Amino acid sequence: MAEAEIILSHSRESGIVAIASGEQYPWAHTALAESGFRRDDEGVYHLPADGTGTTVVDLVTCAKRHRTSVHTSSRRFIGDAARDLARQLPDQWHASVEIYSHPSWQEDLVPWIWDSGELGRALQSERIPYAATLTDTVHGTTLLFIERPGRQLDYLVGAFAPEGLEEGYGDPHAPHSIVLPPFAGRAAQAVADRYLPSYEQAVHARRTAAIAAVLGDIRSERDTWQAMVASGRYSDATPLGAAALGSATEEFLDHAWRRFLVVVDHAPTLIDRCRPDSSPWPDDATALSRLADAVADAETLLDEVVHGGSVPPQERRARAWPAIETWLTNGERFLRQARVSAPHRRPALPVAAPASPLTASRPAQRSR
Repeated sequence: MAEAEIILSHSRESGIVAIASGEQYPWAHTALAESGFRRDDEGVYHLPADGTGTTVVDLVTCAKRHRTSVHTSSRRFIGDAARDLARQLPDQWHASVEIYSHPSWQEDLVPWIWDSGELGRALQSERIPYAATLTDTVHGTTLLFIERPGRQLDYLVGAFAPEGLEEGYGDPHAPHSIVLPPFAGRAAQAVADRYLPSYEQAVHARRTAAIAAVLGDIRSERDTWQAMVASGRYSDATPLGAAALGSATEEFLDHAWRRFLVVVDHAPTLIDRCRPDSSPWPDDATALSRLADAVADAETLLDEVVHGGSVPPQERRARAWPAIETWLTNGERFLRQARVSAPHRRPALPVAAPASPLTASRPAQRSR
């Protein structure tokens, strides 16, 4: 890999565009600026059509002076490909270009990608100097769209970890990225019919697992606290005084509340999907109603804590515990309902008409 490199491609709207890459990418920036290229807000350089007379040959000559190689991509500009795809997806999607000029920027991206397929592996083993993000402005889903390494035409699409579940690296619930063809209509069909449903199912499974883990932790801590209260001693048999018992109780309740916020964040969406009447356990409907009310009470309390001024700790503990206890009592009913409640599938797109492949330019050339 060159210390500094300029990657050229063709944009439908802007003509020649350039992206700087390499550990010494500032050298490439200098060469582009001296050659008359202008940088946009996304970090992409454009050759303005204002009569400057700059040619690619001029850029190559200038780049050599700055120890920078120039590479011409055989693909069209990734921003065009991403925007064409975004326009054909259901709902409203926004596309933007991401530049990872320095290899460390790509490394910083890896923990945020929620993927158990080829895209996740490529980010860890291949150089990806640029990509595009696709953001669903309705649902908040954000996808990463890259050129498939080692292939002339294909792309890969995967997802960033969903909001509230950001620590997604290595998560067994992560969806598999998929390969997309270089035709916007067919690519959108694959994303809408295959990837987004699997992504939504993965989010559902991960939210369910997160709530199960939190309830298990709180239940374990409650059992430890109850045993300590009953015995009047710490776990190491040290006598527990009244003041220490009060302090331990406050610590337990505060810790339980902080953990319970995971339930507050994720349970409402899952409860809305539960259909106890059509499940093997129709009698769970009453328990689900109690759980929904408990979450609503906790949401009200959280809103007061965050936005409504100071809520005394003693009051917060007294109001939070009934909601937490309701979930500890009825949580297993919720979990079995959530596990059999499939997410709603998005409407399928009409089958795209056959498309002609993109015209590939000459094989990529590197300047010496």
